[in-house]
Amino acid sequence: MNDRNMQVTTPPAGAALARGRGRPSANEDLPCPIRDVLDRIGDAWSVLVITTLESGPCRFNQLRRDVEGISQRMLTVTLRHLERDGLVSRTVIPSTPPQVEYALTETGRSLCAPLKVLADWAGSNQGVIRGARRQYDRAGI
Repeated sequence: MNDRNMQVTTPPAGAALARGRGRPSANEDLPCPIRDVLDRIGDAWSVLVITTLESGPCRFNQLRRDVEGISQRMLTVTLRHLERDGLVSRTVIPSTPPQVEYALTETGRSLCAPLKVLADWAGSNQGVIRGARRQYDRAGI
């Protein structure tokens, strides 16, 4: 199979596909980069999909198996959002049936190192945080 038969899709400039409904989100024009980016990577599944794709391109069903607990619908929505934000590319490989492969873009790959730092911090501090929650809950505040 040659590269001419493969189609990589990226959203057109100015495309408004937010929240899975084809409409811009309420926060579309916010100038705050932290809020804008955390809106995407702060959801429950995006980080797991990004870290799964860090090892290389993956087809949809393999991603669904690798990201434990994600539904087909949620994976579809998450991939669309990540593609819209330029973190993931979607390549259609013409075959019968057509195959679709997802991969991190350069921007998506650049997010892996900060996510690793966050994951390491979470692993190191999870026990402390859980202890603080128990103490807070016992105090009945």
